[in-house]
Amino acid sequence: MTIEVWGSVQDRLRKDLGADAFKNWIEPLKFEGLEGSVARFHAPTGFLGNWVSRNYSDKIQTLFAEFGAAVARVEFSSGLAKAAPAADKKPVQPVQKVQSTGSADLPGAPLDKRFTFDNFVVGKPNELAHAAARRVSEGGPVTFNPLFLYGGVGLGKTHLMHAIAWDAKRRNPDARVLYLSAEQFMYRFVQALRFKDTMSFKELFRSVDLLMVDDVQFIAGKDSTQDEFFHTFNALVDQNKQIVISADRAPGEIDGLEERIKSRLQWGLVVDLHPTDYELRLGILQTKAEMQAAHYPEVKIADGVMEFLAHRISTNVRVLEGALTRLYAFASLVGREVTLDVAQECLADILRASDRKVTVDEIIRKVADHYNIRMTDILSPKRARAVARPRQVGMFLAKTLTSKSLPEIGRRFGGRDHTTVIHAVKKIEELRSVDNQIAEDVELLRRMLEA
Repeated sequence: MTIEVWGSVQDRLRKDLGADAFKNWIEPLKFEGLEGSVARFHAPTGFLGNWVSRNYSDKIQTLFAEFGAAVARVEFSSGLAKAAPAADKKPVQPVQKVQSTGSADLPGAPLDKRFTFDNFVVGKPNELAHAAARRVSEGGPVTFNPLFLYGGVGLGKTHLMHAIAWDAKRRNPDARVLYLSAEQFMYRFVQALRFKDTMSFKELFRSVDLLMVDDVQFIAGKDSTQDEFFHTFNALVDQNKQIVISADRAPGEIDGLEERIKSRLQWGLVVDLHPTDYELRLGILQTKAEMQAAHYPEVKIADGVMEFLAHRISTNVRVLEGALTRLYAFASLVGREVTLDVAQECLADILRASDRKVTVDEIIRKVADHYNIRMTDILSPKRARAVARPRQVGMFLAKTLTSKSLPEIGRRFGGRDHTTVIHAVKKIEELRSVDNQIAEDVELLRRMLEA
């Protein structure tokens, strides 16, 4: 009877607290039963038991009563420490430093089993990030700390971080690996301040072997959280513990992030995950198709569909994979082969959203940023090579990425004649074949603009 009641209590807690809080704090608890009027639970760590005791024990006690079980007190125990009974309202003593008992003890964000190195498709835009992530997951002496991964949405940052965690745990089951988002780091720090228990917070985050914080840009502007993050970072580096950080942009470009943190984040290896190219997107689709085929063996994909998707959906790998998943499900449900016409019909909304139009103004802005010059310089009469060459690159990109006429492009680049645009396009076409730097600049800018 009591087990059934606990099941009902769990259902209510999941609904009231939300899926993330339930996953992090309630799901790890093991209900050991009632002893008289005391509901006893086992927590995987003393830290987690103390946290639940302070934050949720009254609610748990109330819910037990609501579902017909007479509970006067809720107690939590662990192999490491015992939390204070909820009814006693005594100050909870700081948790002793937890000994290494495996990364499963750490209340971090759940890891996605799909995000492993085996399922990560490597191409030129992400090969450095992949190699660095592999090196970190192998353990051993810390060679670059932190590893800072940055790039746009859907380029593989989170996938690589999960893969590092899985591989590190596989290689060393006793390693204390903690992965969480910057928002979760901030939330836990705020809670620790609220309940005057920052010692437990510090002990947890400074006792790990590998700390991984996703989307660090979210702590920008949060002064107290940044201060604690800074001290946690320094403490782990001093202990030669590995740190992996991700963000949507480079450390120096995160507005609201303290300069001392920007400096620390640039100590190690900063790696940009570039927008995917056609070959990488096609490889991702082919890998995803092999996985989908196991679930939908009856589905046939016609020639040319994969290539079509890789060309048309270039902004986000998640959208690309989601489109293929939709095609497999649709074909299975209606019993049709996935032809090019079926793909266009089924994915009409995704394809419309992917047809992003690049503007001349956007090209000028990106070129100015890339070459570290002002937009006004590009539009000015200046003819110095430091300005003229970027201007020519911008005109070339405007000709190849937009539908604007040559006279219109000339007008947008400071009122120039269309013959100037023709000359610029020819010049860049020539240079791309003999100047590797120009070729790389043009390709990188094109990827950024199309992403």
